[in-house]
Amino acid sequence: MVKIKLDIVGLSYSQTQSGAYALVLGEAGGKRSLPIIIGGYEAQAIAIELEKMTPTRPLTHDLFKTFAQSFQIGVEEVIIYNLVEGVFFAKIVCSKDGKFSEIDARTSDAIALAVRFKCPIFTYENILASAGILLDENNELTADAPEQENTIVEQKSGMATMNLDQLEEHLTQAIENEDYELASKIRDEINKRSES
Repeated sequence: MVKIKLDIVGLSYSQTQSGAYALVLGEAGGKRSLPIIIGGYEAQAIAIELEKMTPTRPLTHDLFKTFAQSFQIGVEEVIIYNLVEGVFFAKIVCSKDGKFSEIDARTSDAIALAVRFKCPIFTYENILASAGILLDENNELTADAPEQENTIVEQKSGMATMNLDQLEEHLTQAIENEDYELASKIRDEINKRSES
Protein backbone atom coordinates (compact mmCIF):
# COMPACT_ATOMS: atom_id res chain seq x y z
CA MET A 1 0.00 0.00 0.00
CA VAL A 2 1.15 3.52 -0.79
CA LYS A 3 1.88 5.64 2.28
CA ILE A 4 0.50 9.19 2.45
CA LYS A 5 2.55 11.72 4.41
CA LEU A 6 0.77 13.75 7.08
CA ASP A 7 1.75 17.03 8.72
CA ILE A 8 0.48 18.40 12.02
CA VAL A 9 -1.98 21.17 11.12
CA GLY A 10 -3.39 22.05 14.52
CA LEU A 11 -4.11 21.10 18.09
CA SER A 12 -7.13 22.51 19.89
CA TYR A 13 -9.43 21.87 22.83
CA SER A 14 -12.28 19.50 21.95
CA GLN A 15 -15.70 21.12 21.78
CA THR A 16 -17.50 17.83 22.21
CA GLN A 17 -15.44 15.83 24.73
CA SER A 18 -14.52 17.38 28.05
CA GLY A 19 -10.80 17.19 28.83
CA ALA A 20 -9.94 16.01 25.32
CA TYR A 21 -8.14 17.68 22.44
CA ALA A 22 -8.41 17.46 18.66
CA LEU A 23 -5.13 16.82 16.86
CA VAL A 24 -5.51 17.60 13.17
CA LEU A 25 -3.12 15.97 10.71
CA GLY A 26 -3.17 17.31 7.15
CA GLU A 27 -2.34 15.43 3.96
CA ALA A 28 1.00 16.79 2.68
CA GLY A 29 0.28 18.48 -0.65
CA GLY A 30 -3.44 17.71 -0.37
CA LYS A 31 -6.64 19.15 1.07
CA ARG A 32 -7.71 16.32 3.34
CA SER A 33 -7.10 16.22 7.05
CA LEU A 34 -7.42 13.60 9.74
CA PRO A 35 -8.83 14.79 13.10
CA ILE A 36 -7.85 12.58 16.03
CA ILE A 37 -9.21 13.01 19.56
CA ILE A 38 -6.47 12.67 22.19
CA GLY A 39 -6.14 13.17 25.93
CA GLY A 40 -4.91 16.28 27.67
CA TYR A 41 -1.56 14.82 28.74
CA GLU A 42 -0.76 13.65 25.22
CA ALA A 43 -1.83 17.01 23.77
CA GLN A 44 0.47 18.73 26.24
CA ALA A 45 3.35 16.42 25.31
CA ILE A 46 2.92 17.25 21.61
CA ALA A 47 2.41 20.99 22.19
CA ILE A 48 5.54 21.30 24.33
CA GLU A 49 7.72 19.94 21.55
CA LEU A 50 5.96 21.90 18.79
CA GLU A 51 6.40 25.12 20.77
CA LYS A 52 10.07 24.29 21.56
CA MET A 53 9.47 24.55 25.31
CA THR A 54 11.73 22.92 27.84
CA PRO A 55 9.92 21.39 30.82
CA THR A 56 11.61 21.59 34.21
CA ARG A 57 11.75 17.76 34.33
CA PRO A 58 11.67 15.33 31.39
CA LEU A 59 8.26 14.09 30.31
CA THR A 60 7.74 10.40 29.52
CA HIS A 61 8.22 10.95 25.78
CA ASP A 62 11.45 12.88 26.42
CA LEU A 63 12.65 10.03 28.62
CA PHE A 64 11.90 7.54 25.84
CA LYS A 65 13.86 9.66 23.35
CA THR A 66 16.87 9.86 25.66
CA PHE A 67 16.67 6.13 26.37
CA ALA A 68 16.47 5.26 22.67
CA GLN A 69 19.35 7.55 21.75
CA SER A 70 21.49 6.15 24.58
CA PHE A 71 21.21 2.71 22.96
CA GLN A 72 21.53 4.01 19.37
CA ILE A 73 17.91 3.26 18.51
CA GLY A 74 16.39 5.53 15.88
CA VAL A 75 12.74 6.26 15.19
CA GLU A 76 12.35 6.28 11.41
CA GLU A 77 8.62 6.88 10.92
CA VAL A 78 5.17 6.62 12.42
CA ILE A 79 2.36 4.94 10.48
CA ILE A 80 -1.33 5.26 11.31
CA TYR A 81 -2.34 1.95 9.82
CA ASN A 82 -5.85 1.10 10.99
CA LEU A 83 -9.14 2.54 12.20
CA VAL A 84 -11.54 0.35 14.17
CA GLU A 85 -14.76 1.75 15.67
CA GLY A 86 -13.33 5.27 15.78
CA VAL A 87 -10.00 4.22 17.31
CA PHE A 88 -6.83 4.82 15.29
CA PHE A 89 -3.99 2.29 15.46
CA ALA A 90 -0.38 3.34 14.92
CA LYS A 91 3.04 1.77 14.83
CA ILE A 92 6.48 3.22 15.34
CA VAL A 93 9.17 2.02 12.95
CA CYS A 94 12.51 1.86 14.79
CA SER A 95 16.00 1.01 13.60
CA LYS A 96 19.19 -0.25 15.22
CA ASP A 97 22.30 -1.44 13.41
CA GLY A 98 20.46 -1.56 10.08
CA LYS A 99 17.61 -3.72 11.45
CA PHE A 100 14.05 -2.41 11.56
CA SER A 101 11.33 -3.17 14.10
CA GLU A 102 7.71 -2.10 14.33
CA ILE A 103 6.24 -1.25 17.73
CA ASP A 104 2.50 -0.95 18.30
CA ALA A 105 1.56 2.34 19.99
CA ARG A 106 -1.33 4.62 20.78
CA THR A 107 -1.54 7.18 17.98
CA SER A 108 -1.09 10.13 20.35
CA ASP A 109 2.07 8.62 21.86
CA ALA A 110 3.45 7.75 18.43
CA ILE A 111 2.95 11.34 17.24
CA ALA A 112 4.49 12.76 20.44
CA LEU A 113 7.57 10.67 19.64
CA ALA A 114 7.50 11.61 15.94
CA VAL A 115 7.77 15.31 16.77
CA ARG A 116 10.68 14.62 19.14
CA PHE A 117 12.58 12.48 16.64
CA LYS A 118 11.56 14.75 13.74
CA CYS A 119 10.43 11.73 11.75
CA PRO A 120 7.60 11.61 9.20
CA ILE A 121 4.03 10.56 9.96
CA PHE A 122 2.18 8.46 7.38
CA THR A 123 -1.20 6.85 6.83
CA TYR A 124 -2.93 4.93 4.04
CA GLU A 125 -5.59 5.96 1.54
CA ASN A 126 -8.28 3.79 3.16
CA ILE A 127 -7.81 5.64 6.49
CA LEU A 128 -8.07 9.08 4.85
CA ALA A 129 -11.03 7.95 2.76
CA SER A 130 -13.00 6.74 5.79
CA ALA A 131 -12.04 9.33 8.44
CA GLY A 132 -10.56 12.26 6.52
CA ILE A 133 -12.30 15.59 6.03
CA LEU A 134 -11.77 18.16 3.29
CA LEU A 135 -10.19 21.55 3.90
CA ASP A 136 -10.71 24.60 1.70
CA GLU A 137 -7.92 26.89 0.44
CA ASN A 138 -7.66 28.58 3.86
CA ASN A 139 -7.22 25.23 5.66
CA GLU A 140 -10.71 25.50 7.15
CA LEU A 141 -13.35 22.80 7.24
CA THR A 142 -15.68 22.86 4.25
CA ALA A 143 -19.36 23.47 4.91
CA ASP A 144 -20.32 19.97 3.82
CA ALA A 145 -17.73 18.27 6.00
CA PRO A 146 -19.11 15.96 8.70
CA GLU A 147 -19.35 17.33 12.21
CA GLN A 148 -15.74 17.35 13.35
CA GLU A 149 -13.67 19.32 15.80
CA ASN A 150 -13.21 22.96 14.86
CA THR A 151 -10.12 24.84 15.92
CA ILE A 152 -10.89 26.94 18.95
CA VAL A 153 -9.26 30.30 19.07
CA GLU A 154 -9.06 31.00 22.77
CA GLN A 155 -7.92 34.29 24.24
CA LYS A 156 -7.02 34.35 27.92
CA SER A 157 -8.70 37.30 29.61
CA GLY A 158 -6.38 40.26 29.99
CA MET A 159 -3.74 38.90 27.59
CA ALA A 160 -4.66 41.45 24.92
CA THR A 161 -3.91 44.31 27.30
CA MET A 162 -0.43 43.07 28.34
CA ASN A 163 2.75 44.41 26.80
CA LEU A 164 5.49 42.11 25.49
CA ASP A 165 7.52 42.24 28.72
CA GLN A 166 4.47 41.22 30.75
CA LEU A 167 3.71 38.41 28.31
CA GLU A 168 7.31 37.14 28.55
CA GLU A 169 7.07 37.19 32.36
CA HIS A 170 3.76 35.28 32.28
CA LEU A 171 5.29 32.80 29.82
CA THR A 172 8.17 32.12 32.21
CA GLN A 173 5.73 31.63 35.10
CA ALA A 174 3.52 29.29 33.07
CA ILE A 175 6.53 27.12 32.16
CA GLU A 176 7.75 27.05 35.77
CA ASN A 177 4.24 26.01 36.87
CA GLU A 178 4.20 23.38 34.10
CA ASP A 179 1.03 24.93 32.64
CA TYR A 180 2.09 24.25 29.08
CA GLU A 181 -1.34 24.88 27.58
CA LEU A 182 -1.30 28.45 28.90
CA ALA A 183 2.36 28.84 27.90
CA SER A 184 1.49 27.82 24.36
CA LYS A 185 -1.26 30.45 24.17
CA ILE A 186 1.05 33.14 25.53
CA ARG A 187 3.76 32.13 23.04
CA ASP A 188 1.20 32.40 20.20
CA GLU A 189 0.25 35.89 21.34
CA ILE A 190 3.92 36.94 21.50
CA ASN A 191 4.57 35.52 18.01
CA LYS A 192 1.47 37.21 16.63
CA ARG A 193 2.66 40.59 17.91
CA SER A 194 6.21 40.02 16.69
CA GLU A 195 4.92 39.39 13.15
CA SER A 196 2.90 42.64 13.18
